[in-house]
This record gives sequence, structure tokens and C-alpha cells, in this order.
Amino acid sequence: MSDQLTRLRALIGDEKLMRLQNATVMVVGCGAVGSFAIEALARCGIGNLILIDFDCVEESNINRQIFALHSTLAHKKVAAARERVADINPDINVIALDIFFDENTTLDIQPDFVIDAIDTVGSKIALYDWCRKNNVPFISSMGAARKTDPSKIKVSKISKTFACPLAARIRKLARDNHLGDFPVVFSTETPTPHTTKEKNFGSIITVTGTFGLTLANYVIGQICAD
Repeated sequence: MSDQLTRLRALIGDEKLMRLQNATVMVVGCGAVGSFAIEALARCGIGNLILIDFDCVEESNINRQIFALHSTLAHKKVAAARERVADINPDINVIALDIFFDENTTLDIQPDFVIDAIDTVGSKIALYDWCRKNNVPFISSMGAARKTDPSKIKVSKISKTFACPLAARIRKLARDNHLGDFPVVFSTETPTPHTTKEKNFGSIITVTGTFGLTLANYVIGQICAD
């Protein structure tokens, strides 16, 4: 009998599909990168999602965030994410936490894997530290803004990154905080100049979306690995 996971089952088999359905993945950051990671996880049968973000959908998000629609403007991002996941697969168990993740965050949860899609450097370091203390594997997104070429996006250990200003900062902070090496998604493309007076950097969905899908693909591969 056909169901919404028929094609995935044909690709990976029943046993690996069951692993995905039993897994819990936490995504911190539901914006340009995180929204695409969540979309992929939901469509690939992940059974339990923990979604964390403190922000609301704004009109300027529409160019690159999958939860950003005219119908969701001013909605909390985690609420918009939860509603979309339920529409994709109502059987997914979703915990949506409307919080800003920092060094003071305490969570009584134990996911199987964490995806970091946060913009704020301090919050990223706090999340890495939380994962280390709780023995939770994770993968982190580096800078997706000011990039235009999706073919330059790679998966690597943070120690092997280059060309990304955010990754350079994270490498140093990770060393200073004794966080060890860990996998990241980054771009080898030299960032384009910041050409406007806007505070926020420019970004395009073809790059941010590829970052998110690459993060999700890595997690799916780890859960399904023999």
C-alpha cells in the first residue's frame, strides 16, 4: 500500500526508516537555514522534532525562509514551524520552544542529534557546550549570508574550514572553550561585499536552503549509518 514515505522506504528500506521514525532531532533556529532543515527532516520520516526559536516572522524573511508567508507574518516562528510540520505529517511529535538559547538555557530533554542553525555567536557556543555536557552529537551551520554559489557548500570539521569569517571566529572560540572538533556546513566561497546601509547581510534562498538541506542530510545519514 502506498503512503507518503513509500519512495523513501524504497530507497533506504524498512529498518532504516524505522530508525528515523524513532529518532528525536532538535533544531535550534527556525529561520533561513533551520526552516529547510526542518522541512527535510519532516518529509524524511523523523518521528520527533524539538524546535527552538524566539523570533517572529517578518516580511523581510519571505525571500529565504520556508515558514515565512504573508499568512504567517507576525506569527512566532516555532508556531509556524509546528503548523507546517503537522500539515506535512500529523504523526510527528513536535515540541516547540519559544526561547532564546544562551548559556542560561536549561532543557530536560535528550535528543539523538542537534542541528545548530543559530545566527548569534554566543548562542552557538552555548549550544555546543550544552551538547558536549549532555553527550549529544551535533552539526552546526556556518555563515550562509553574502554567498551566491550553492556548489561551494561543504561538510567538514570546524578545524578544516576556510574562507568563512564566521567559521574563523567559531574555530577560535571552540579552542578557547575546549569544545573539541565537530562537523559543520560551510561555504568555500569568498563572501560578497556588503553593498547597502542595511545592518543585516544579504542572502538568497538557493544558498540558505542548500545549507539547511545539507544539515538535514548529514543527520539523516548519521541516524541511518550501519
